[in-house]
Order: sequence, then C-alpha cells, then structure tokens
Amino acid sequence: MKITLLALLATAALAAPAAAQSAGDMTLGLGLGIVSPKSDNGTLAGADATVNDSTRPTITFEYFLRDNLGLEVLGALPFKHSVYLNGGYAGETKQLPPTISLNYHFANASKFTPFVGLGVNYTKFFETSSPLGDLKIDDSFGVAVHLGADYALSDKAALRLDLRYAKIESDVSLNGADIGKVEIDPLVTGISYIIKF
Repeated sequence: MKITLLALLATAALAAPAAAQSAGDMTLGLGLGIVSPKSDNGTLAGADATVNDSTRPTITFEYFLRDNLGLEVLGALPFKHSVYLNGGYAGETKQLPPTISLNYHFANASKFTPFVGLGVNYTKFFETSSPLGDLKIDDSFGVAVHLGADYALSDKAALRLDLRYAKIESDVSLNGADIGKVEIDPLVTGISYIIKF
C-alpha cells in the first residue's frame, strides 16, 4: 500500500506543471470587497447590536517569497457601517481593514488556480458618530483566513474571486462609559482584476 501511494505521488510530481507563480513575482489586484458582519454582533448597553454590510473598492499587492507562496497586503477605501440597537439606529462608523496574509497558490494544468491563506487583520475605526452621544469603537487585531481562486485571462492577468474571514471584536464606549463589546467577525467577498509583473 505504501509503495503504491509513493508511486502515485511520484507520478503526480513528475506530471505537475511549472509553478503558476515563481519566487520574486509580484501581483497587483484592483477590485471590490463586500464586508458582511455576522448576524449576531453582541450586546451594547443591554441591547442587541447589529452592524450592516458595506461595499468599497479594494487593492491588493502580493510578493512571492517562494514558488506559489506569496505575502499579500490588502487595502481598501474606508468601509462605512450603520450600527443598530434592538433595531433602532444608534450611529455609524467608518473603518479601514488592512490585512496581511501568507497565501499558498495550488499550481495545476487548468486556468483555475485555487489558493488558501492565513494572516492578521488590523481594523481602525474612525469618524464614529451617534445621536446618543460620544460613541467610540476601539481598534481591533485578529486572525484572518483567506481562500479563493484565480482564472487566468492571459499570462499576465487573471480574474479573482475570494472570500475572507476576519476576527474583529472591539470594546465600545458611550460618553466615556464602557457599554460592551461589538463582535463584527465579517465575511468579506471579493472580486478583482489581477495584474502580474
């Protein structure tokens, strides 16, 4: 059984195509990201919190440290979210979610190149306002998971569909008093045009 498995692995290795991305390659991605917070966003001041979705342009830069292994930085224009407590409007905020991920791209013989990644997200909240008073949402650090696939349009261009999960939990205060923790933990759906250079 072990000999058969080793033979299959050796055959697959010999049949594998050249690496889709080589060490030293770089890519630039321009697209759109939809931030969709999870449905239950915690409790603030004894009320159920809800944070709505937001869509904004995104940009990515990836540098390949080794064949098929890239270090990626994600940026975006500020996402804007409304916050509701027990269904009633409680304020709004903007956030920037720069994320660094280490992505592994699976080389294969087709035009589709799937990938998976793991990294860290930093979310900065700003321009937060509320009719209830001085609302503040602390910045957040958390793990980020990334998966998706590129469809090659040419040797230098691809269309990317991807999905990210980011752990975003922040302490919230109103007029200087702690009112709880908001748990956003969004899924981020993205589509982008990838340029290789």
